[in-house]
Amino acid sequence: MMFDICQSPVTLSSTQALDHWNGMIRAFLAHGTTTPTHLGALLQSHPEFAMGHAARGLFSLMLGRAELIPVAREAAKTARAALQISGASTREILWVDALDHWLAGRPSGAILAMEDVLSQYPTDTLSAKVSHAIRFVLGDAKGMRASVENVLDAHGADHACRGYLLGCHAFALEETGAYDHAERAGREGMLLAPDDAWGLHAITHVYDMTARPELGIGLIETHTAAWDHCNNFRYHVWWHKALLHMDQGQLDVALGLYDAQIRADKTDDYRDISNATSLLMRLELEGVDVGPRWEELADLAQNRTDDGCVVFADLHYMLALAGAQRPEAQDAMARRFARDAAKIGEMPALYKDPGVAALAGLNAFAEGRYDAAFGDLMSARPAMQSIGGSHAQRDVFERLTIDAGLRAGRYEQTEAVLRARLAQRAGCEDRFTHTRLASLHEARRIPAQ
Repeated sequence: MMFDICQSPVTLSSTQALDHWNGMIRAFLAHGTTTPTHLGALLQSHPEFAMGHAARGLFSLMLGRAELIPVAREAAKTARAALQISGASTREILWVDALDHWLAGRPSGAILAMEDVLSQYPTDTLSAKVSHAIRFVLGDAKGMRASVENVLDAHGADHACRGYLLGCHAFALEETGAYDHAERAGREGMLLAPDDAWGLHAITHVYDMTARPELGIGLIETHTAAWDHCNNFRYHVWWHKALLHMDQGQLDVALGLYDAQIRADKTDDYRDISNATSLLMRLELEGVDVGPRWEELADLAQNRTDDGCVVFADLHYMLALAGAQRPEAQDAMARRFARDAAKIGEMPALYKDPGVAALAGLNAFAEGRYDAAFGDLMSARPAMQSIGGSHAQRDVFERLTIDAGLRAGRYEQTEAVLRARLAQRAGCEDRFTHTRLASLHEARRIPAQ
């Protein structure tokens, strides 16, 4: 039995294999491009390593793509066979269990399996990061924070991965409104793990939520080593930078970043699509003509109307379809939402609420039916955190709700949403809040016709 950089057991038999496993851990924690390279090399030399196959399956499911579900199933089957051949530690068995749970439609079961690992191996940063990632998909901010805080003491100053765990802690603190604490944790983490894009991005979230765009822009520009090595997560950092420029009123800069960086590679990864669609929608709400940019996104989204993996992804696909005015694809998506909502299970429950109402609201907004859009989006609003993502990512739906209310003349309810949004931001008024409160004030001064 060998121990990896998480001070946790692995049934590997050579230092070369352990080096690849440790390389995979570091790359995964840092959102690095070499994660699949290290994992592939390890599984080629040690095909009996069950935890490696489980990792391949779990990482595939995290990508939220229907065509990768068979890949995850094959990985689960291989992992189970490997357990029979070579045996494994409790940690490795629980990783295989986690993959089985998620494939069975129980991502919450996958989380419980990871937490089971952490109860026995609290130094296991890799399992902590996976638990964190699945909770992120489910919008479980409180669970993210509790999970990290349960193992923080076990990650002492001598732990090789302490900085990455602090990055997770910083993000969880930000998502639960502890902004000052989040900034401190993120800064400490970056000192220990300068390549931790997640930690840097957590501090950027703090500056977004507390209306300090100049600090966020400066942080990103002066710490490129933390994120320019990344996989497509670097596009998400560029997206954050664009949002911060928007908050400064620099809409042209945001649109320039869209073309030069955010959509530099025309991928159909749902995270990249969500960056792009939500930025274009924000710009349109500010009166910017985004030209033909919706078309490229809609072409990709149209191929995803039957995916049904992640509600968050599907709603962003719908933004693209609505932006490009693809009524047939929009109708197909709505029908599929209805079918999924009628099923039993954890993900179907999210399609039922808030998915169906949120989708209807997006369609109504695109068609100029603002009163209906406001009603549907308000109906979805209490459960929107459950679709996953961050406050900053889901804010596009909050902005659409507010603008629908303004356009529909629902001033009292719209002001309540604006005030709630402001309270979530510790009372820090960003440009959007300022302009919409001004619009409300102006609208109330105009007598009804």
